[in-house]
Amino acid sequence: MLHRAFAFGRDRWDPTHRFETSWLLPPWALFAFRALFALYAFTTIFFRIGWGCTHPSRTPAMAGDGDTTNTADAPAGVGGERCGSTKASFSFFTVLTYWGIAFYLLVAAVHTATYARNATSRGPLLARFPRSLQALHSLFYTTVTTYPLLVTVVYWAVLYPTSFGAAGGFPSAYSAWSNASQHALNSLFALFEIFVPRTQPPPLVHLWWLIVILALYLGLAYVTLATQGFYVYPFLNPAETAGGRRGVTAYIFGILAAVIVVFGIVWCVIWVRRWVTEEKMGCKGKFAAGGHGSGVDPADPEMGMRTERRN
Repeated sequence: MLHRAFAFGRDRWDPTHRFETSWLLPPWALFAFRALFALYAFTTIFFRIGWGCTHPSRTPAMAGDGDTTNTADAPAGVGGERCGSTKASFSFFTVLTYWGIAFYLLVAAVHTATYARNATSRGPLLARFPRSLQALHSLFYTTVTTYPLLVTVVYWAVLYPTSFGAAGGFPSAYSAWSNASQHALNSLFALFEIFVPRTQPPPLVHLWWLIVILALYLGLAYVTLATQGFYVYPFLNPAETAGGRRGVTAYIFGILAAVIVVFGIVWCVIWVRRWVTEEKMGCKGKFAAGGHGSGVDPADPEMGMRTERRN
């Protein structure tokens, strides 16, 4: 298992361009959707940064995670530093995953455009990458189809009821929009990537890396406590969590179990989507003109399944 976790594979990479094509949309339409979603995600991120540096905050220490307990930054920010709570937002898992979604959609849009433009000549940009970057792109896809769903579940099930839910709802239109963008539309973007492209179920070894990344984030959360003096999430604070340290441990293992469940559900949904669309409906894919005749059937370790032979 450990050896496979670091293996990139030796067979031809994604010969039918599943990452850049869809069973439903032609390549340029898939590019347009991904580019539009990326534009919205980056607009949300930078608007929040601008808003956070120009509007007062009720609770600067919690200014990162979709305004869980605040409106935005005070100009003085955290510890007297301008935009301090906006800088602190990089300690929040929601914010980090939203950056990840934005960059994945941007990169995926570029790859889709290069496929649509160069399918019969040089091929898409992703096909020309080193094998290590191709494998990392596959892992990147797995993170943006898993973590956003985890963020949405944890926020609405755990964080919202103890913050805005207890107060009767969001205090402002900005707060409602910000939270909807980061804790609802994030999952919409993930579902689009699950249902629309021709991707296959992720390799099971990716679950290992999802857990490793979560463990690294947990370390970041406590580094933030040591360096900036606040808990990024209240359930990591033994003083505010029922059961103290045991309660914190239970939350950590609960999130671990949740990511395993979410990964399993995503894997099954992608498998069913592929089976229904390709085997039952005969929708093998919308390809660029002349860009679908690979005529090969190699194993594809990064995607965890074998690609179909093209006629």
